[in-house]
Amino acid sequence: MRFSAATTAGRFLPQRWALRMRPLLGRIDAVLSTADERGEAGRMSLIAFSIRIVSAFIAFVSQVLMARWMGSFEYGISVLVWVTMVIVGNIACLGFHTSVIRFIPEYRERGMLAELRGIVLASRLFVLIASTLIAGLGALGVWLCSGWIESYYVIPFILGVICLPMIALGDLMQGLARANSWALLALSPTYLVRPVLILAFMALMLAMHYVPDAKTAIFASIAATYVTTLGQLMAVTSRMEKKIPAGPMAVHFGHWILVSLPIFLVEGFFFLLTNADVLMVGAYLKPNDVAVYFATVKTLALVHFVYFAVKAGVAQRYAQFTHGEPHRLAAFARETVSWTFWPSLLMALLVLALGEPMLVLFGPEFTAGYPLLFLLVLGVVARAAVGPCESLLTMSGNQNICAAVYAMTLALNISLNVLLIPLFGLWGAAIATSLAMVFEASALSFTVWRKLGIVMAIFVPAKKEVA
Repeated sequence: MRFSAATTAGRFLPQRWALRMRPLLGRIDAVLSTADERGEAGRMSLIAFSIRIVSAFIAFVSQVLMARWMGSFEYGISVLVWVTMVIVGNIACLGFHTSVIRFIPEYRERGMLAELRGIVLASRLFVLIASTLIAGLGALGVWLCSGWIESYYVIPFILGVICLPMIALGDLMQGLARANSWALLALSPTYLVRPVLILAFMALMLAMHYVPDAKTAIFASIAATYVTTLGQLMAVTSRMEKKIPAGPMAVHFGHWILVSLPIFLVEGFFFLLTNADVLMVGAYLKPNDVAVYFATVKTLALVHFVYFAVKAGVAQRYAQFTHGEPHRLAAFARETVSWTFWPSLLMALLVLALGEPMLVLFGPEFTAGYPLLFLLVLGVVARAAVGPCESLLTMSGNQNICAAVYAMTLALNISLNVLLIPLFGLWGAAIATSLAMVFEASALSFTVWRKLGIVMAIFVPAKKEVA
C-alpha cells in the first residue's frame, strides 16, 4: 500500500481540519507518487527537508547541552574552532564535492561509463590527498603564529585540524550520493549521525571525568567525524559498485579541475559568507560573545534548512535538464523558488515567536541575542525569495560569474563587519550579515535572468521572462 498524506489526515484529524489541509496534502501526495524527474526531485527535497527538521532539533538540543556543560567561554572557543574546521574542510574539496553532482548525471545521460568510473575514483583520491595536505599546513600555521593568537585558541585549533580530511571526504560522499538521488545516504550521516555521536562521545567523556572544556568537545568531534565519514564511505562505495558495471576507466583530470575550481570559488565564498559573521565576531570579540552570537545563528538555522533542503534536492535535476532537456529548465527553476520561499517564511515567523524562550535554554546570558533575530531573519527570507540561484548557475555552466557574485558579496560582508563590529558589537555583525544576504539574493537573481533568461523571484510573474 502507498502512503497518502490526505487519507491519513482524514483518518486521524477532525473533518474540518482535514478538509482545510486537503489541498496542501494533495500536493505532498503528488510529489510522493509522481514517477517523473520533477517527482524525484520533489521527493529528494522533501526527504532533505525532513532530515533538516530533525537535524535542526538535534543540533539545537546538542548545542544547548554543550553550552550548559562547558559555560559560555569554553563553548565559544569550541564553536569558533568547529565552524572554522567545517569551512576549511568544505573548501579542501576544491569544488569536487559539487562538480560530481554535475558530471555524474551528464556521463550517465550520455552513456560515458568510462568517464563515470574515472571521476568516482579520482575525486576521492584527490579530496583525501588535498585535505590532508591542507590539514598539515593548517597545524603548522597555527603553531608558527601562536604568538599572535590568543593562548586559549592555540591547542584547540591544532587539535581541530585532525578532523579536516574526514570532513572533506564526508562532503564528497554527500555529493556522490546527491548525484544519484540517494537523499538519506547523502544527508543523514552529516546532519543526523555526526551531531548525535558528538553529543554521545562528549557525554561519555564527561562521565569518565574529563574536564568540560573546549579540548574535550573537540576530541568528541574528532571521534564522531571519523566514525561517521568512514561509515558513509563504505555505504556509498557499496551502492556505487552495484550501480556502475565494471569496465575501463577514463580520467580527464584537467577538464575536471577546470570545472571544479570555479565551483570551488563559489562554494568557498558561499561557506565563508554563511559563516563570516561568526568568524569576524571571534576575531573582534571575546568567546562569550561568540557563544551568544552562535546560539542565535543556531536558532535561525530552523529557517535556513528549508533553503538547503531544496538545494539538495534540485541540483542534480538542474544539471539533467540543462544537458538533456533545457526547455523544461525554466518552469522547474521557478517552481523551486516557491518550494523555498513559503516554508522559509512560515519558519521565520515561528522562530521570531519562540526565539527568546529557545535562547534561554542555553543560559540566561544568551537571551541577549534575541533582538538580533529580527534583523538576521530579513536576510534569510530575502535569500529564500530567489530560490537556489547559485545551484542553477553552477549546474548550467555559469559557475565563473556565480563565483564573482559571491566574491563581491563576501567582500561586502567582511568590509561591513570590519566597519560595524567595533562600533556596534553583535548588532554590527547582524547588520553586516543581513545587508550582505540581501545583496547576494538580488545579484544572483539578476545574474540568472541575464544569463539564462529565467526570473528567479517569488513575486515576479513568469510572463516577464525573456526567451
